[in-house]
Amino acid sequence: MAKPLSASKLVEILRAEGLTVHEVRNWRSHNRNSKGPWGPVNGVMIHHTVTSGTNASVDICYDGYSGLPGPLCHGVIDKKGHVHLVGNGRANHAGLGDSDVLRAVINESRLPADNEADTDGNRHFYGFECVNLGDGRDPWPEAQKEAIEKVSAAICRHHGWSERSVIGHKEWQPGKQDPRGFTMDGMRKRIAQRLGGKAPTPSPDPKPAPPKPSYEPFPGSGFFHIGQKSPVITAMGRRLVAEGCGRYEEGPGPEWTEADRRSYAAWQQKQGFKGKDADGIPGRVTWERLKVPNGPN
Repeated sequence: MAKPLSASKLVEILRAEGLTVHEVRNWRSHNRNSKGPWGPVNGVMIHHTVTSGTNASVDICYDGYSGLPGPLCHGVIDKKGHVHLVGNGRANHAGLGDSDVLRAVINESRLPADNEADTDGNRHFYGFECVNLGDGRDPWPEAQKEAIEKVSAAICRHHGWSERSVIGHKEWQPGKQDPRGFTMDGMRKRIAQRLGGKAPTPSPDPKPAPPKPSYEPFPGSGFFHIGQKSPVITAMGRRLVAEGCGRYEEGPGPEWTEADRRSYAAWQQKQGFKGKDADGIPGRVTWERLKVPNGPN
């Protein structure tokens, strides 16, 4: 719950987020405040315009149409990722929605299904219309999705909100489907990354980063004795063979043997150790250099 941003502050935080911002006509005093309260604000709502073309979409959102006067949102996000500010104050964008959803947004908890229309959303949400036909085929350029992410993050950061304060129109009002073409869960993940200090750089075909290798911690020199059996010993032996230090006639296997000791001594010598420091019993320094993988072996 927060006091709405002033027009000047909204422009400031959006530009600070790296967005190109266009101020449309008299947007700073353009609102529907005479028809109801504006604030306290609780979140950001994302829509699609069901129109094409930047200029036509901006004009419709500024002026509105018969039966629904403008502004129809606070800003329009075009396909280039530019933000066109069209209203400051109460706007006709959210309509009546579910009070349970509003409660979840305020609490920043998991959203329930929207099955009621009993609460004035125009009072509580900043609204941003995104230029898209909403037919499931009109593309969402990466620049546009990044702008949605930046707009949402800028407002959430200013108010101290998390990504859970950003919802789609379809999550607020029963029967709505906007925005269509990407998931709000995916968008909230992007916003969370940005709020956490990491601005994501998704590609058209993102590939997951390979997991970092995980190695066996040094089990202590006393672990290695005749009669000891462990898959760690097998993994160690395989690494010794890979390093050209294997002195095995067969194996390696899970039981510590003289062949393991001689193989490890060769590894210690390869690392520059001599005499009693190359006795074949693993020590912490050479063990950590060997990088024995952990997990099933």
